[in-house]
Amino acid sequence: MRKTALTVIALICTLGTFAQWQPQGDKLKTPWAEKVDPNNTLPEYPRPQMVRADWKNLNGLWDYSIKPIGAQEPEKMDGKILVPFAVESSLSGVQKPLTEKDELWYRHSFSVPASWKGRNLLLHFGAVDWKADVFVNDIHVGTHTGGFTPFSFDITPFLNTKGEQKLVVRVFDGTDKGYQPRGKQILNPHGIWYTPVSGIWQTVWLEPVAPSHITNIKSIPNLDNKYIEVTVDAANTRNEDLVNVAISDGNKVVATATGRVGSQLRLSITDPKLWSPDSPFLYNMEVTLQQAGKAVDKVDSYTAMRKISAERDNAGIMRMTLNNKPVFHFGPLDQGWWPDGLYTAPTDEALLFDVIETKKMGYNMIRKHVKVEPARWYYHCDREGILVWQDMPSGDMGNTWEMYKYNGGTDKDRTQASKDNFSKEWKEIMDLCISSPSVVVWVPFNEAWGQFDTERIADWTKEYDPSRLVNPASGGNHRPCGDMMDLHNYPGPAMKLFDPQRVNVLGEYGGIGFAMEDHLWWNKRNWGYVQFKSAEEVTAEYEKYAKDLIKYVRLGFSGAVYTQTTDVEGEVNGLFTYDRKVLKVIPDRIKSANKEVIESMKLPD
Repeated sequence: MRKTALTVIALICTLGTFAQWQPQGDKLKTPWAEKVDPNNTLPEYPRPQMVRADWKNLNGLWDYSIKPIGAQEPEKMDGKILVPFAVESSLSGVQKPLTEKDELWYRHSFSVPASWKGRNLLLHFGAVDWKADVFVNDIHVGTHTGGFTPFSFDITPFLNTKGEQKLVVRVFDGTDKGYQPRGKQILNPHGIWYTPVSGIWQTVWLEPVAPSHITNIKSIPNLDNKYIEVTVDAANTRNEDLVNVAISDGNKVVATATGRVGSQLRLSITDPKLWSPDSPFLYNMEVTLQQAGKAVDKVDSYTAMRKISAERDNAGIMRMTLNNKPVFHFGPLDQGWWPDGLYTAPTDEALLFDVIETKKMGYNMIRKHVKVEPARWYYHCDREGILVWQDMPSGDMGNTWEMYKYNGGTDKDRTQASKDNFSKEWKEIMDLCISSPSVVVWVPFNEAWGQFDTERIADWTKEYDPSRLVNPASGGNHRPCGDMMDLHNYPGPAMKLFDPQRVNVLGEYGGIGFAMEDHLWWNKRNWGYVQFKSAEEVTAEYEKYAKDLIKYVRLGFSGAVYTQTTDVEGEVNGLFTYDRKVLKVIPDRIKSANKEVIESMKLPD
């Protein structure tokens, strides 16, 4: 009888929670929207490259309020918001705009498990767009700017000795009214510009750690010399403290090294297993922080052995190589948007879906376009085996763009504050992805959107991470720097410039439109460079472009990016509809065409 009563109480509580939250609006929803549980929202561990056993997810229903800039913390909030979905999204349960004149307030309470007593407490945010001020128990504990990267605060000194802890977050996001990187967001969405994303949009979580604890792991492979270089950073350490790194193949340890915090440890692997899209092998890695011979912190991670480089082929053409073998990079432009969650996939299953389906269609690469994903997305790419070109989200736009001219167009005359912020956020994005074997190309600029100091930015990017290729300006303005020259041409492939000193790629082409009734974001004009009315017509056009592309591969292209993975808002040129419910092409024929393109670089002249 008591068990039945408890079950009824639990059901009432669950129904009460759902009564406080429902997806808003009548626009498209993905199949995963109905799986979103406000009591268990995005429950997966958010940081796969640095895993500890103890943590607490703070996702769920929080109080929220939108107030004018400068207002005090509201006593009465506007309602409930489902964290971590942006306030403009349907899945937030709010779907309200935030302007450059507003601030978004969040309020939540949490308890600290008794078993964590004596340890420091870290408060982690996966990403908050754009400026976040964080308060714990009415004390300001820190500020972070940058809408795409994780940050954390040690909130130990600010905790009450017992009972509930009060958490408040105040967010400002000017979107396109400021200089910050914002990608495709715009306050007035239209054409290729999409709905803004403001506030918390990735998991918020707590983690207990020792006072001295590991804060970061950087692992860079060196295939030619058969070692992986690992650098471990830690907080509150002494000069004599040591870190130990062990790399394993399954249960077999294949390499170990011990050294000081912050030093570069080289772990030699005599007969390495290589990572590639065909065989995405990952080594397990265990990292331990030691004080006076005693382990005070330990995290689980992973790494891989692979090399990305550029070499001349027998015809003297610069080609991209993977593990010292030529590989043609071919994949879709992936915007990473969701009709119900905007920047945030409804579930981890949904986040993985796009990666899996891309591989099923025979692609070996994804260009992540002017957006950065949660750490779990890069983990999925690492594990599934797909090459990633990582864009810097654009912002502070206003250049003249000349896509078919060397040294054409103009640089944006940015303020020093804008330049400094770009550099800060770009470094944070690189730091997020730098240990992921799937990430092989950095793309600082796209189509002259806010492009400035191109040579300096490209040189710095290469200096900061010499293990990857730098595509300095996808689509132009073209400057003689970096490792690649990247042309855009719509709808079909074309090679209107060629650089004999660098790798040449077709960074965007295609855009074959197919507006499917009942799967459209809006009833306005839907965008596609060419428009067709059936999967057969779209597939036939795709195959025609693939045959044209092969000609240019033999002339010198070493990679190509097809636009795009899914429809996005008014763009209907996706392989999938925006809601991911319909594949708009014939998959077997697409896969066959993709295989021919990828293998064409291997064929003799």
